[in-house]
Amino acid sequence: MNKKAKKSNLLSTRVIIDKIIPCLDNGRFSARCAVGHRFGIEAVIFCDGHEILKADILYRAAGDKEWKRSPMDYGGNDLYRGSFIPSEIGPYYYRVEACIDRYETWRSALVKNIKAGNASTIDIQMGLQILDSSNAQDFTKRLEPYSRKFPTGEDIPVFLALLDDPLLQSRLRADWTGAVLSPVDLPLTVEPERAEFSSWYEFFPRSHWKDVAERGNLQDALARLDYIAGMGFDTVYLPPIHPIGHTFRKSRNNTLNVTANDPGSPWAIGNEEGGHKAIDPALGDFDDFAALVDKAKALDLSIALDIAFQCSPDHPYVSEHPEWFRKRPDGTIQYAENPPKKYQDIYPFDFECAAWESLWQELKSVFTFWIGKGVSVFRVDNPHTKAFSFWEWVIAEIRKDHPEVIFLAEAFTRPAITAYLAKIGFNQSYTYFTWRRSKPELEAYLKELNSSELKYYFHPNFWPNTPDILPEDLQKGGRPMAVQRLILAATLSSNYGIYGPVYELLEHTPLAAGKEEYLNSEKYEVRTWDINREDSLAPLITRVNHIRRTNRALQTQDGLLFHPVSNDSLIAYTKRQEDNLILTVVNLDPFNAQSGMIDLQIHLLGLDPEKPYHLRDLLSDADYVWNGWMNYVELNPHIIPAHIFSISSNKEAAP
Repeated sequence: MNKKAKKSNLLSTRVIIDKIIPCLDNGRFSARCAVGHRFGIEAVIFCDGHEILKADILYRAAGDKEWKRSPMDYGGNDLYRGSFIPSEIGPYYYRVEACIDRYETWRSALVKNIKAGNASTIDIQMGLQILDSSNAQDFTKRLEPYSRKFPTGEDIPVFLALLDDPLLQSRLRADWTGAVLSPVDLPLTVEPERAEFSSWYEFFPRSHWKDVAERGNLQDALARLDYIAGMGFDTVYLPPIHPIGHTFRKSRNNTLNVTANDPGSPWAIGNEEGGHKAIDPALGDFDDFAALVDKAKALDLSIALDIAFQCSPDHPYVSEHPEWFRKRPDGTIQYAENPPKKYQDIYPFDFECAAWESLWQELKSVFTFWIGKGVSVFRVDNPHTKAFSFWEWVIAEIRKDHPEVIFLAEAFTRPAITAYLAKIGFNQSYTYFTWRRSKPELEAYLKELNSSELKYYFHPNFWPNTPDILPEDLQKGGRPMAVQRLILAATLSSNYGIYGPVYELLEHTPLAAGKEEYLNSEKYEVRTWDINREDSLAPLITRVNHIRRTNRALQTQDGLLFHPVSNDSLIAYTKRQEDNLILTVVNLDPFNAQSGMIDLQIHLLGLDPEKPYHLRDLLSDADYVWNGWMNYVELNPHIIPAHIFSISSNKEAAP
């Protein structure tokens, strides 16, 4: 290109598209959106001078050749916002296009001049020139009379209505002469609905829910699906169901005093019966698993399988592929450690070994094997202790053929690492909610998740407990604390889960004082649970899950707003999606009744401050009428520590 042409190009590029959001690491990583959900984009767009600009989002699914368009609206200070709704699961791309809107620039100036009494036929002739060079030339005939005789009196409204003719506006909107296009196709991963909205229930199939001596199995697990679906859960998470190693098998409470009756930890995977592609014969066989998957599908439940990439010393991989493991100076394989804890029953893989390619391919085949058995959700154990490059590669490989698969990262680790795991492909992640207890902690953490760049790619999954974690608050707070934490998890996050029947039966005895572990944990022994106990939280859990399923505001992370309360023992927040507005108020004190005045900031909620508004408590079906900004709430935790209100608009619908 010669210097004259380069100069011409530079001069013609008057429109600048800057700061597209989301744009993760300059397009290195993909933003996320659930199928059928609205995906929002914003950009700073400007040009020299005072012309009015117009901008569109261009988007397409990866397999489409043509781009679709969605308009962006001007929000002031050079900021433009727009959105679109992806209609299929899989990879998408988006860009921003902008140009000077010559017609709107002219029309806006003309209207101002008419109001000021400064307009003339010359102004209209300038508009005719713009129309002549567009695809709306036929409108010039309708405007030409005004170019000879300027409209006055009653002709002015007719003339202005002509300028705003919808057909004219539509044609001119499609004119992108001289447009500038953002330079990079930015990636978007469109996920299944359950990536953004899900309710998980974890249980050990080897434990029984009736008083019998023998162990439970997959057939028993199948029988429990009606109970789980009846509570309103949609995802059933099973800890590893593979054969369990014998060497250094752990006994009760993670001791080494093993007996013949100790089943061992399910995370010590592999023995002579097989490894990651086998089922523990004590649980059943693949026919039993197929029946479990079929029953789950009939109940609209997803089976989530635990993927723990580690081996018992007895795993076939150890003898067949010793090159996949890290050796100590004496030639023995290095077992897992998290000092001072030792896990002699587990050998980690060496993801940097010389034979890493064959290792990675084999581990990929573990996913594809279980996908072939009907599994589409995987809870991945400790992904932060494995190579990040492996996860980025294997998740991308799986998604080529199975974009419907969901990956949950069990990554209780540093914030930067949990965020990076989400960037490289994990749909959901465990979070620090388990330890966020006070009102300032909860508000700060949710603002971090929902207001930072994280909101574009990180789907938090809130768990009040797990088999590994019995938080101190659940140990000491009794039933009110269990109810409080359940409601917080289920209403603050669109994805949440519980480890049951431990949770609904209020199991809360720690291994020892100061320990966040369960005494007599199911990780190391078979337990028996009476799910029909009168004190079970199951009815309340059922109610909460029903509220989630019937209120769109609770099915996304968007639209969360915290409200000031005069008492720091009370936390109040709304979530909103279109006309669905939910207010949750929780007493964070499990021992005492607390009261306070809530500033609902109704000017932010679209409510008329001059009119009363109606609230229905979805937990109790009680009705309330509130007025104005400030309203009184009192909650006794020994009755119920929370309200979940549905708020009806008090504004008249537009005609």
